[in-house]
Amino acid sequence: MPLRLLAFALVLLLAGLLGALWQGWPGATAGVAAASIALLALEAGQGRRFARWLRAPEAGDPPPLRGPWGDAAYRVTRALRARRERARESEQRLADFLAAIQASPNGVILLDPQGRIEWCNDIAGRHFGIDPRRDLSQYIGNLVREPAFAACLAGRGDTPEVILAGREHTPARPVRLSVQLHPYGAGHRLMLSRDITALALADAMRRDFVANVSHELRTPLTVLAGFVETLQSLPLTEAERASYLDLMAAQSARMRTLLDDLLTLSRLEGSPPPGDGEQADLRALMAQCEIEARALSGLLHPPEKRPQRLTFAPPPGFALTGAASELRSALSNLINNAVRYTPGGGAIDVRWERLPDGRARLAVTDTGPGIAPEHLPRLGERFYRADRSRSRESGGTGLGLAIAKHVAQRHGGEFQVSSTLGQGSCFALVFPAQRVIEPPLEAQPQPAQTLQKR
Repeated sequence: MPLRLLAFALVLLLAGLLGALWQGWPGATAGVAAASIALLALEAGQGRRFARWLRAPEAGDPPPLRGPWGDAAYRVTRALRARRERARESEQRLADFLAAIQASPNGVILLDPQGRIEWCNDIAGRHFGIDPRRDLSQYIGNLVREPAFAACLAGRGDTPEVILAGREHTPARPVRLSVQLHPYGAGHRLMLSRDITALALADAMRRDFVANVSHELRTPLTVLAGFVETLQSLPLTEAERASYLDLMAAQSARMRTLLDDLLTLSRLEGSPPPGDGEQADLRALMAQCEIEARALSGLLHPPEKRPQRLTFAPPPGFALTGAASELRSALSNLINNAVRYTPGGGAIDVRWERLPDGRARLAVTDTGPGIAPEHLPRLGERFYRADRSRSRESGGTGLGLAIAKHVAQRHGGEFQVSSTLGQGSCFALVFPAQRVIEPPLEAQPQPAQTLQKR
């Protein structure tokens, strides 16, 4: 600034000297005045250019200016650049924050003080059928009309959480959502939704499991208690006493069988999946299963009545890697179930086959009464029975198919069921190709303790 004032003074002095040389003192005065007007006009021109640029500084760089105007333009440009950088960083942080919310497995909706949607992620859109772009500024109460949610939105609920049925909820495939509202800012609210279908199903399965176990144990315990009371209070003949003791032994065996099955399932679910170190000889396993099945069939349907026709295909030309005791339990469960539920005179066919993709499949086909389509998806659940009365009459515990399904899944395979009501059923275990070994091993003795059950 001092240099600029010195330059202005030198210009005025030079103009005065030139005027004095031209017209003396009047000329000097005129020269100083003319120079002052010229300098003021120059400064005014730069000021106008600076003011014009200030009206829209984002449109481009400042004009070339000198002196204080140039310094002011430089400082304004630097401040604008810093502001743009801060705005860019803020926008990037906001974009990262929204991307993180978008990637969340939970639904997130931001509501303004009037309950209108300011932003929502795609998960929330799927949960409530909301279009994240089309439905912005829509009142959330018009889109989610559950009475429980309306009460929570109005602040009348006891807790900030409500449980709603999802948009895709059907009786066959229930969908449950946990919805929470949390206030923030000046009257805004954060709405969170979480799919708790798996938790709800697990809780329902736990309740059903406890109820089923209690029911299964209560019946034989009631029978035992009744027989014990009879033996204690009534005089009985030896034949009656022996008959009652036989019935009590049968009920005790039923409870022991049920507990053995529960322990088997617990071991299957609590132990790591079997590796490839152990190999199961299917020839030996199938031979043992055939002996058990024919003995059970002869007991349930004696030859003098209407015997069943059991057909076992030739032993497979391959072996499987995995836990031999678990595989034997799964195979015997499928085959014995077919024997128990197929009436006298019916046929049962058991065979192994290789699928085109290299997998191995055990299929047990029977000509029993068949299973209604609505029961097929639930076969393999604990204690689930398509016909409870027939299952109890046959001596089953309702856990056999659950054990077979768990064994197949632990070996990387799958459990398959197909059935036609009145024509029969086909239960199958499919094992992955990487567990198939050819040629099979020589028959090996099996462990004395195996996973049993019907």
